Amino acid sequence: MQLPNLDQAHVPPAKIKDYLLNVEHEDGRGKAVFFNLFGFSLTNWQALAEALLIHAEQHDVAKQEETPFGTRYVIEGVLSTPTDRTPQVRVVWFISNDTTEPRLVTAYPLEDSND
Repeated sequence: MQLPNLDQAHVPPAKIKDYLLNVEHEDGRGKAVFFNLFGFSLTNWQALAEALLIHAEQHDVAKQEETPFGTRYVIEGVLSTPTDRTPQVRVVWFISNDTTEPRLVTAYPLEDSND
C-alpha cells in the first residue's frame, strides 16, 4: 500500500532546516550528521525534502498505526541521495483526523544504513 493521498504530501521546510539538517538541534543532530554524509545540506535543504517525497512514491507503507489524533505511516527503503549512495531510511508520515494531507514527521537511518 502506498502512502494515502501522496499527491498532497507536505514536507514542512522547518522540519528539514531546523531539525533533520540542523547539527545544532539536540534531537536532530545525529540525523543531520547522517544526511550530510550523503550530500544533503542546509544550503540546499530542498533536495532532502524532494528525496523524502520520492521515497514515499517508491516504497510501500511498512507499518500503519491508528492514534486518537490520526494515522501514522512508516515507510522504509532506499533513499536517493546527491552522492548516488543508497542508504536505507525509515520515514514517518502522519495524517491527522482533520485533514487528508500526509505531513512528514521524521526520517532516520535504519540500522546498517551506511551504504
